[in-house]
Amino acid sequence: MINVKPKNALKPWHAIPAVAVTLIVGYMAIRIFAAGYSAVIETESGTRANGATLVATTGASGGQAVKLTGPAPAPTPAPTPAPTLTPTPAPGVRPSPFPASLKPVASNTGVVAGTSLIVVNGDQTYGASSNGQTITGKDFHGFIHVTGANITFSNCIFRGRAISSNNALLDTESSTGTITVLDSEFVPSNPSATIDGLWTRNTNVFRANIHGSVDGMKADSNTLVQDSYIHDLSWFASDPNQGGTPTHNDGAQSFLGESNVTLRHNNIDLASTSDPNAALQSSASNTHVENNWLDGGGCTLNFNHVSGHPQLTGIYITGNRFGRHQSFSGCVILISTQTVLSQNSANVWDDTGAAVPAPQQHD
Repeated sequence: MINVKPKNALKPWHAIPAVAVTLIVGYMAIRIFAAGYSAVIETESGTRANGATLVATTGASGGQAVKLTGPAPAPTPAPTPAPTLTPTPAPGVRPSPFPASLKPVASNTGVVAGTSLIVVNGDQTYGASSNGQTITGKDFHGFIHVTGANITFSNCIFRGRAISSNNALLDTESSTGTITVLDSEFVPSNPSATIDGLWTRNTNVFRANIHGSVDGMKADSNTLVQDSYIHDLSWFASDPNQGGTPTHNDGAQSFLGESNVTLRHNNIDLASTSDPNAALQSSASNTHVENNWLDGGGCTLNFNHVSGHPQLTGIYITGNRFGRHQSFSGCVILISTQTVLSQNSANVWDDTGAAVPAPQQHD
């Protein structure tokens, strides 16, 4: 039997040259680097482009290789800073003290909008048993008398009741220590010629809305009124305290023997009150009238000594803005012949900013 082999059959050793040729022709090494990506290709010669560089490396043909470098990784963008948020004031919180430009009016004085009030009927006395307490959210239908100390009234309405004798919606003249009034309204439910808004001693009043009474307040010693609104007082044709003649309405009044009364950054506007006497009528020494809006009255500020007593001294009138509703034209400040002004400066007309006239002086 004859065995016929294919003419082109390969012997096992025939594959060796082919493998060698493949290794020689395709001999190269590729190295991948962690930083970005790059390849190193061994080459004897050739043209380099696209950022390829020739580098020395052991084991490569001729000891050199071409390094191909890919694009650098994109930089990590800087984190976007979180926006700065402006805190929102809590509802009903008012600045304390008011900024100089913030004029006290009905909307920013008195009881804060949204406050829940509890009606309290009848006259009330707050004595020593109430010392240190804060009375808040009350709607008083009766007269309030204070004989204690360190008592605070906050967000309350004082209305009083019908009466024919002299009284005030809040009376602190018998207090034995500091009384504080915050964000409260004073308006008589039954206006009469004998009802005032407040009678005060050792009392600090902030952001009050006072209206509808004959005098806004009688301010005795150690009284501070600040950021408050006194306006629209009640005029009566017959006042028993004036011998049956009309009421003499004052925004505030202080008497002989009192001292240390300060009106600071208030709006005392009697322009709409019928025939008012003064925004402040005072015989109290050491009185400061600072940075207020003041309008109305025969003369808007009236300081008078009392005959037979020493000079009225320690009067400071500074930085006030005056309206033009004086019964006596241009009479912004009136002082008696025995009244001495310690300071009178920076007082201007509210509408123009021009300086007001010098005080008039006579009895």
